[in-house]
Amino acid sequence: VDYVQAPTAAANANAPARLPDAVQEALVAAISANIFRPLPPALYESAANIDPNATPDDEEEPYLDPAWPHLQLVYELLLRYVVSPDTDTKVAKRYVDHAFVLRLLDHFDSEDPREREYLKTVLHRIYGKFMVHRPFIRKAINNVFYRFIFETERHNGIGELLEILGSIINGFALPMKEEHKLFLSRALIPLHKPKSVGIYHQQLSYCIVQFVEKDYKLADAVIRGLLKYWPVINCQKEVLFLGELEEVLEATQPAEFQRCMVPLFKQIGRCLNSAHFQVTYGIIHLIGHIHLECM
Repeated sequence: VDYVQAPTAAANANAPARLPDAVQEALVAAISANIFRPLPPALYESAANIDPNATPDDEEEPYLDPAWPHLQLVYELLLRYVVSPDTDTKVAKRYVDHAFVLRLLDHFDSEDPREREYLKTVLHRIYGKFMVHRPFIRKAINNVFYRFIFETERHNGIGELLEILGSIINGFALPMKEEHKLFLSRALIPLHKPKSVGIYHQQLSYCIVQFVEKDYKLADAVIRGLLKYWPVINCQKEVLFLGELEEVLEATQPAEFQRCMVPLFKQIGRCLNSAHFQVTYGIIHLIGHIHLECM
C-alpha cells in the first residue's frame, strides 16, 4: 500500500513507470485471490423473513466478518491502485476487466457493511477512471436490480449501488439518452415493489428525483410508476411513498402534473380513508403542497 500510494514519478518524463505491466498483473492477481471468496451464508435465507416495515434504523446488529482486518488491507490496496496517478487505464483495463468488475459486484451482497462501503468507493472510482467500462458497469448494476426485483428480493448492497447511481445520474448529459430513460422505467421505478424497500428507500428516492430534476418531462412516468406500486395495506411504506411523491412534485411542471392528475387524485382519495394518522397527515401536507406548487 505504501509503495502504490507513494508520490508519483510522473513529473519526471524520463523516470521509468513505477507500476509496469508485470507489477499490475501480479497486483490485481493478488487482490483477486484475497477478496474474491465465497461469502458467508446470509443471515436471512428468504424474503419471507424480511420485515416489510424495516428501515435502516431498525436493522439488527450487522454481521462483522472476522477476517476484516486482513480484507481491509487488501481493499485499501485495491483502492490506492485504482486512484493512483501511476495507474494507466490503457494498461490497467487488461486486469481490471469486465470479469473483475462482475466479481466486485457479486460481493456487494456481503453482510459486512464495512466491506460494502469499500466496494462502493472502489466501484465508483473505477467508473470515474475507466470510461471504457462505464456502459458495462451500468448494465451490470441493472442486472443486479433485475435479479433482486423479480427473483430473490434479497440483497444486502442495493442501497450502496443506488448511492453510486445517484452520483452517476447527476452527471448525465442532456438531452438524456434513451438508455437512461429505460433504466428509470425498467429498474429504478420497479425497485419500489420489494417488501424491503424501506431499507434503501432514501437512496432510491434521491435517484428518482435526480431524473426528474434533469428532465421534467419524466415526471408523468415517475408519478404513474409510484401509483402502480403503491402499497395497499402497508402504512409505513405509504408514508415513504408520500414523502417521495412530494419531492417529485417539487420538480414537476404544471403541464406534466396535469397529465397524471386524475390517477394521482384518485389515489389521494383512497389514502384519505386511511386510519393511520401518519398517512392522513402526509396526505394533508401533500394536498397543501400541490395547491402551492402545481395549481
